[in-house]
Amino acid sequence: MAQNITLLWGSGSPPCWRVMIALGEKNLQGYNQKLLSFDKMEHKSQEVLALNPRGQVPTFKHGDNVVNESYAACFYLESQFKAQGTKLTPDSAADLALMYQRTFEGATFYEKLNDVIYYEWYVPEEERHDSALQRRKDALVTEMKLWEGYLQKFSPFLAGANFSLADVIVFPTVASLFRFGLTPERYPKLAEYYSLLKDRPSIKASWPPHWLDTPGQSTLKEI
Repeated sequence: MAQNITLLWGSGSPPCWRVMIALGEKNLQGYNQKLLSFDKMEHKSQEVLALNPRGQVPTFKHGDNVVNESYAACFYLESQFKAQGTKLTPDSAADLALMYQRTFEGATFYEKLNDVIYYEWYVPEEERHDSALQRRKDALVTEMKLWEGYLQKFSPFLAGANFSLADVIVFPTVASLFRFGLTPERYPKLAEYYSLLKDRPSIKASWPPHWLDTPGQSTLKEI
């Protein structure tokens, strides 16, 4: 069943990781996959552009169906393989509402993280200002405190008692926080959540390969 699924992906990309976790949770091992190099700009190759004119990863195809946005691909997988593997959407209206809320809030979380860790990548040198970077850091701190509160109220997973699409979507952002040096003692609920999920089979099997043999960074150590 997985033989007609193709995924083009990049190591360390949270959007790619989301799709890989979803594939793992639905027991769709053995799909066609190709790891692309960001350094070599392989995500801008004709192979990718033929399926994804934005030249981005993940690039995902199931049969003749191409779904390139990571949120959409994860929801698609849950829809098409609902009875297979882990059930990623709750049954009750209250739990489903919470799952949708946390899932789509995850986009803001990811954006605020990127605003800090990729500041020097996205902002030309002549336009960089310490005050602007500090505002981005402050916004990220506010966002992380919000998620600390969520995990204080609902646990162990983001939508309550069961692993769901919210966790598929948001965990790669949380893992990236700690990869970039976030201090666990300052954000104990996020650290607890990270520790709970990092060895989950779907997550461990799709762990970014370059993270395994290269040290993390200290960008977030002081925030």
